[in-house]
Amino acid sequence: MVYHRFGEKLYSGLVSTMTSHQKEIAKSIEAVQGAMFLEELNRNWTEHNRALQMIQDILMYMDRTFIPSTHKTRIHELGLNLWRDNIIHSSKIQTRLQDTLLELVQSERSGDVINRGLTRNITKMLMDLGPSVYEEIFEEPFLDVSSDFYRVESQQVIEHCDCGDYLKKAEERLNEEIERVSHYLDARSEAKITRVVEKEMIESHMHRLVHMENSGLVSMIMDEKFEDLGRMYNLLLRVPSGLTIMKDVMISHIRETGKDLVTDPERLKDPINFVQELLDKKDRLDKIINLAFNDDKDFQNALSSSFEYFINLNPRSPEFISLFVDDKLRNGLKKDKEEEIELVLDKVTMLFRYLEEKDLFEKYYQQHLAKRLLSGKTSSDAERSFIVKLKTECAYQFTSKLEGM
Repeated sequence: MVYHRFGEKLYSGLVSTMTSHQKEIAKSIEAVQGAMFLEELNRNWTEHNRALQMIQDILMYMDRTFIPSTHKTRIHELGLNLWRDNIIHSSKIQTRLQDTLLELVQSERSGDVINRGLTRNITKMLMDLGPSVYEEIFEEPFLDVSSDFYRVESQQVIEHCDCGDYLKKAEERLNEEIERVSHYLDARSEAKITRVVEKEMIESHMHRLVHMENSGLVSMIMDEKFEDLGRMYNLLLRVPSGLTIMKDVMISHIRETGKDLVTDPERLKDPINFVQELLDKKDRLDKIINLAFNDDKDFQNALSSSFEYFINLNPRSPEFISLFVDDKLRNGLKKDKEEEIELVLDKVTMLFRYLEEKDLFEKYYQQHLAKRLLSGKTSSDAERSFIVKLKTECAYQFTSKLEGM
């Protein structure tokens, strides 16, 4: 017919025949009751694709010559457009399809098992008809309903859970949505649905969670709950200002407890134990940042600035740190291995870095070094090692007198 210039008639007849047939299909799908609705829709969609391929093969010449030359829609695209207009956009089918898909998602969120394979076929059909069809029929209402669902659920959960349990629930819901996308939604839906969960379950409650009494960030730090701290870090990392809130609370806690430590009159009676408590506190917080906060540089800097703040509240900190070094170099070598002494000196160097009155430390250290040298109760290797560490921090001029001794 195309050879004999009946291409227009053939094309019009194809459109008319396919339209008429699909309207009959729409009626049969509309008539199906209950759970078989999606099965019937999927079965007809599969048959439609098979028939469309056969039509393409039969009308291959028209599809390759007449249709391009007349700027008409190619057969495959035509078949999809007619299915979209006559089946999916049928008022009775569209609303029912949308409601059914949303009900399936809700059922799965409630713990029910659904037919993921069938659901995947239906959402893929919508994508095959065009991303805009998928978005209109499913994704947009899916995101709206999900937002409402997680807004209500998060409020219910936070009223009955401590911070750790709430974070576990939020993490669980995030993972469920990511898994759902991988099984039967379009991959591009992942970022959108995870953002919904992040906003409703994390961002909306992050201030309350971080400050939660007896279970929030401060309690987790004090109890060294590394798993909970790591979960909080990873979840708040996903939302704007989440880590800033965590960091600010951590700084406040460290400064407050650090101030209590360095201004406690009882602790000031024992300089050696005073410095050891500082080192122990630093070790605990370093471990938290390393294991739970992924060695985050911002948290490391916050820790350093906090130590620098409170260690200088005690004007005797330079003297106490020098006394601590004196004790380790004078007595520690008897009990500790050289490697352990070296590790302690590394940690002390970190405290030295925080001192504002470094010259005052040098004064005390010079006095203590002189006594150690006169008494012979020291190791020249350990002394040189520590002086090298100080030189690295403050350059040659600072340690020139010490090296001369």
